[in-house]
Amino acid sequence: MNALSDDIKTMLVVPSSLALTAGTNLFINMEPKEPDLCVTIYDTPSFPPESPLDNLTTYYRSSCQIRVRAKDSPTGMSLARDIMEYLHSRAGEEWGGSLYTVIRATGEPALLDWDQNNRPRFIINFNCQRR
Repeated sequence: MNALSDDIKTMLVVPSSLALTAGTNLFINMEPKEPDLCVTIYDTPSFPPESPLDNLTTYYRSSCQIRVRAKDSPTGMSLARDIMEYLHSRAGEEWGGSLYTVIRATGEPALLDWDQNNRPRFIINFNCQRR
């Protein structure tokens, strides 16, 4: 089973409307200094796995945070919202050898802070159930 961040990265490069390319403006667990507009996916603490009564399948309840940095607030918020709308409520899809039974945003995008170069950073948190 891949790290959740790996599968989310793969999901985010599929829609051309998001214009995200791994290693160019889409990163995992480390936000680079450039480019100004970028998305970074962080694996975050999650809930323990669950096994149904039949004990045949284990469901992993993984979580991640997606951080969007931009030169200005409207651009950053717009991309963060597009990512949330693209991922929220996806279900029954296989990615990286795992069946994603549901992906849920835990809330709407929010301003996290401003980086050392005065660029706004927005976050969206997701919980996923997969097996």
